[in-house]
Amino acid sequence: MNIMIWIVAGAAAGWASFAYLKFSEGRGMVISLIVGAAGGMIGGKLLAPMLGATTSAAGDFSATALLVALATAAALLFVGDRIHERFGV
Repeated sequence: MNIMIWIVAGAAAGWASFAYLKFSEGRGMVISLIVGAAGGMIGGKLLAPMLGATTSAAGDFSATALLVALATAAALLFVGDRIHERFGV
């Protein structure tokens, strides 16, 4: 269940970055959603355990892991926007 929450939170960050911050306007909203969801997944699954954001029982909700997932999604969206702006890729 946590994986779905991380993916949805990352996709929501992607949507917000496209709609309000005007990131990735040249690439489109779908790419922003995909990059945000991937960032949420990477942040929640890979980075959160490295930073100690785990729960005592497997499957429990971790607000810290959700924050790490959102921060990772935002970072990937920012980096993706800068790469697209710089190189036009």
